[in-house]
Amino acid sequence: RAAGPTPLSPRQGPGPAAERPDPSRLRPHVVLAQENTQIRDLQQENRELWVSLEEHQDALELIMSKYRKQMLQLLEGRKREDAEPVLKVHQANSGEIESQIDRICEMGEVMRKAVQVDDEQFFKVQEKLAQLELENKELRELLSISKESFEVGREDLPD
Repeated sequence: RAAGPTPLSPRQGPGPAAERPDPSRLRPHVVLAQENTQIRDLQQENRELWVSLEEHQDALELIMSKYRKQMLQLLEGRKREDAEPVLKVHQANSGEIESQIDRICEMGEVMRKAVQVDDEQFFKVQEKLAQLELENKELRELLSISKESFEVGREDLPD
């Protein structure tokens, strides 16, 4: 036979591409087996990661509980140490505030007495003013009567 293009037969299909088999058609069970193996490997790795995560969380929880316990002990110790000076300052301030309250109460009492004295003085002044107004009115009436009688007496006198 001579080399060159050969006529295509209906069974062969077009050239060398027809010779390559499609992997999904020829061996689907092989591909599925490989994928199943990969899935199993990933699932196993996932389980291992979950176990590792739980172990790390347990370890972290243990560390944090010890840390909290130590911090609580430290804070309680500091509270005792810090409470004494604060308590002394508080007591000193309380004493000072009490003395100021006492002084304010004394000043309030003095002011009440001053208001009472002022009121009494005001009433005395009002009473005296009313008395003077009444006396003034009576004196004006007397003066008026006196003027009238003087004028009447003058009219009776010959010129």
